[in-house]
Amino acid sequence: MTELPIVIVPVGADDDALDACLGALEAGTRPGTRVWLADDARIGPRGYAIVERWMAGTALQADYTRRQRAIGEVAHLDEVLAACGDADVAVLAPDAVPTPGWLGRLAGSLRADGAIATATPWCNAGEVAAWPRVGEISPLPDEPLRIARAAAAMPSACPELPAAVGHAVLIRGSARIKAGGLDTTSYGSWYAALIDLSLRLAGLGWRNVLCDTAFVGRAGEGAPFDGDMERLAVRWPDWHPRLAGFLMRDPLRESRERLAALLAEVGPPDPQRDLFWDEDDAAGTDADDGRSARMAPPKAGEGR
Repeated sequence: MTELPIVIVPVGADDDALDACLGALEAGTRPGTRVWLADDARIGPRGYAIVERWMAGTALQADYTRRQRAIGEVAHLDEVLAACGDADVAVLAPDAVPTPGWLGRLAGSLRADGAIATATPWCNAGEVAAWPRVGEISPLPDEPLRIARAAAAMPSACPELPAAVGHAVLIRGSARIKAGGLDTTSYGSWYAALIDLSLRLAGLGWRNVLCDTAFVGRAGEGAPFDGDMERLAVRWPDWHPRLAGFLMRDPLRESRERLAALLAEVGPPDPQRDLFWDEDDAAGTDADDGRSARMAPPKAGEGR
């Protein structure tokens, strides 16, 4: 069975969103998948209790680390990504709600085309990757299993995106290293740093694509910090016109309509859970097969 990428969740201060994210991650990800909950000294006692409870019961191979002092969203994530070396890493927003099979299908995109550097799934609040309407925030799907099955039935075309989107993105490790990692001095938000990384990757000949067979929900879109978009505009003068042109042309319209049609055709969930997973994301049958969850103490020191 193909090993899946590492999942990084930069945990945030919204305890309820984190609880929902971890529950969906557990339900929608193959047991034994490596998961790193990275805390830039952000969560409080209730959030820590949520993480502690989840770590005690998860079938994923999970780690939690907490910095003693916060260094900022981008610097922290760059530190975590650097610690993963050249491994492919999926960064999942702490308020995201992944659906079954999400990670295996993202990984399949990278395996299918060696020129792909980032793969972003559909999202109800995914900006250029938004469904059912581009650039709009829609409610979370009522039935995540149905939208996952509909997405799985989509042809894997991997159309081009202007840049990856922060609800969930799989980054090819070797490409990230060649691009020099995140710019930790120019941007304060992952939102802007991811756009900048995507544009640098594209400049090196890599592709940023939509994984049209996967869906990850989110309550709302990410946002830049003050000054981030101005710095992007200075470095990448054509970024805003390119983004506006993409939104106006809406090249993914037919793909979104096809996903909507497939969703309308999907029947009730099959009682056999494994039917919701693709071949590379098949659920295991033994909950205790040597995999473990590990948790660092609340004051684990600087970094991992």
